[in-house]
Amino acid sequence: MIERLHTGTRMSKIVKHNGVAYLCGQVGAGETVAEQTRDCLARVDALLEEAGTDKTNILQAIVWVADMADFAEMNGVWDAWVPEGHAPARACGEAKLARDVLKVEVIVSAALPQS
Repeated sequence: MIERLHTGTRMSKIVKHNGVAYLCGQVGAGETVAEQTRDCLARVDALLEEAGTDKTNILQAIVWVADMADFAEMNGVWDAWVPEGHAPARACGEAKLARDVLKVEVIVSAALPQS
């Protein structure tokens, strides 16, 4: 069974299938990469909670930064957010994001705990 939450014409914020929660890409508010990353990861936390899981169960993360010069700044926030021993498989690349003010976008998939 596929369960879709917050479904619109273009996308769902959460899709749950076969014990995995897939989140749509999250961006954050703020002026700096660090501020946007913190806000973005807080949004990821909220969606994971709504899906019935948390960041200790993240399987994979894809991170897009608008400028790889901001890689270290983003990683500083990321590294503090990921619980020790629970680092997911991750890819990071540079991409032109949906709006010029956006500096980072994070996409995650997480395991759903067995009930």
